[in-house]
Amino acid sequence: MATLTDKQEFSFQAEIKQLLHLLSHSLYQSRDIAIRELVSNASDALDKMRYIALTDEASRETGPLEIAIEGNQEGAQLVIRDNGIGMTHAELVENLGTIARSGSLEFLKNLASTGGGTGTGAGAGKADISLIGQFGVGFYSAFMIADKVRVRTRSYREEAGWEWESDGSGTYTITPAEGPGLARGTEVVLHLKEDARDFADDWRLKSVLTRYSSFVPHPIRLAGAIVNTQKPIWVEPKGQVGAEQYQQFYQHLTHGTGDSPLWHLHLAADSPIQFRAILYAPPTNVERLGFGRAEHGLSLCAQRILVRSDCRDLLPEYLRFLYGLVDSEDLPLNVSRETLQDNTVIRRVRNTLVKGVLDKLQQLADDSPEAYRAFYEQFGANLKEGVATAAPDRERLAKLLRFASTHDETPGALTALGTYVQRAKPDQDRIYYLGGPDLASLRKSPNLEVFRRRGIEVLFLADPIDEFVMSSLPKFEEKLLTSIDAADLGLPADEPKARPDEPTAAGFGRVLDLFREALGDRAGEVRESNRLTDSPCCLVNAEGGLSTQMQRLLKMANKDFPASKRIFEVNPSAPLIKRLSSLAANREHDGFIARCGLQLWASATLLEGALTEPEAMVTRVQSFMEEAADKRSPIVF
Repeated sequence: MATLTDKQEFSFQAEIKQLLHLLSHSLYQSRDIAIRELVSNASDALDKMRYIALTDEASRETGPLEIAIEGNQEGAQLVIRDNGIGMTHAELVENLGTIARSGSLEFLKNLASTGGGTGTGAGAGKADISLIGQFGVGFYSAFMIADKVRVRTRSYREEAGWEWESDGSGTYTITPAEGPGLARGTEVVLHLKEDARDFADDWRLKSVLTRYSSFVPHPIRLAGAIVNTQKPIWVEPKGQVGAEQYQQFYQHLTHGTGDSPLWHLHLAADSPIQFRAILYAPPTNVERLGFGRAEHGLSLCAQRILVRSDCRDLLPEYLRFLYGLVDSEDLPLNVSRETLQDNTVIRRVRNTLVKGVLDKLQQLADDSPEAYRAFYEQFGANLKEGVATAAPDRERLAKLLRFASTHDETPGALTALGTYVQRAKPDQDRIYYLGGPDLASLRKSPNLEVFRRRGIEVLFLADPIDEFVMSSLPKFEEKLLTSIDAADLGLPADEPKARPDEPTAAGFGRVLDLFREALGDRAGEVRESNRLTDSPCCLVNAEGGLSTQMQRLLKMANKDFPASKRIFEVNPSAPLIKRLSSLAANREHDGFIARCGLQLWASATLLEGALTEPEAMVTRVQSFMEEAADKRSPIVF
């Protein structure tokens, strides 16, 4: 009859070979995960030992708790060692011999059944330690990189140790540990596969440990040096974290760029899900520098262990520029611990993060306008993108938008929509804007004349995305947003007219007829203008139509986009139109007047940033110059 001093062979308690192959080859996306899982197991063992030391006086002298990792390139071996709780013979069979049985989960169950927690209230009776090993399968990821695994361990309750060994083929052995007294804890020895020998190199190990295990709460020694020196500052109260610590953590997240963030946000949430987070706004938007779309996401941790390094589900696309980390003990991870099983949890975390970011930006805009201006200069386009794409956040984002305006045309001056509303006239029920290719062109638009005369502010939209913002934001604080090149401006009724009342020249009607004939189907309508004061003409969009800038953008995206025909408004009070009206009395001038109509149309479109029929325009201008130079010309101005 065999005794515990003899070598014993066991069969795994599951469908063995196929299941082990599945666990070690298909469950995880990267072989690096094997290191993460084994280090996490070692950390769990240290957490258990720390708890035992606090509750068992006989085990109080534990010494420093730490994890040591050694690579042996010549022997193609990797050793991960901890001085934690260790395992007995029975625990080896239960924990390593039964797939999907977790020693950590069993430990927590035992604590719960014995009331091994501290504190009062809702959390009373629950252990105040955090263990990530909930599924009992992480250990078998070792077979992703090893063709044989040995585990040498001694429980804190025993004087002798045991050695567990398996090649992952379906059986394992347990023998008494040989040699002098084995230290308390567990030592995992991986006999590396031929194509995984790089895991014995210190540089490779350091890279993996830095990525996945930087925040393990126990020292990890590699080649004698501690590699997880970055402290998990997000678990500390905000008032106890200094500016230097925030800066160091930002450098850790951005891999040491040397820059300082524009601002940071430290969040701690208890409901509906418990998590902590730190977010940073970088000083520069790489998208503005032409480096393409920023695609990094937040690092997602479960109890300080990295689960995903680029979790883009935690923030909407328009906030993709933020760096940061989210850590929670309540994440419902799947068995591989790389993805979440419950999207509802992600949505709740995401909603809390977005609210925190928008609160931070609003506070910055209210209390530190210059700091907010620096942020907006870099990431204003992202906020505008959010207005156009994120309906739930649209109202709050609208308050953060800034635009140039006729109120203050100092270079760089910007206006908020809320400030515009405060300055609006008492009976003004609209917010007026004008879109175009650049500020210089916008400020010369003849459509501004009636607004300048009446003292009504107009916002300038020189960024192409601005038009999409306005189409997504039809109203702000119950005021309709209206392009000033729209047919219906809805100007306050008690305002004075655009120009003083004066009789229209007798020939003005004939000028309009000649313009209509010359323009043909270029214009949807030619009519007298009530909005111009000085300029001879302007282009207006048909009622209910898209703004000029929006049509131009859509045309750029699709050359076959059918642009709507514009209304050509003519100002009878302009000196040029008055002269043409007087010339209209003589039909010999009809050709000249018609060409003037074509040129005025071309000039109006050119002023808006478009140029149609350039060859005809050049020929026409040259003919005007020739006639002006010809002393015999009957046209005298």
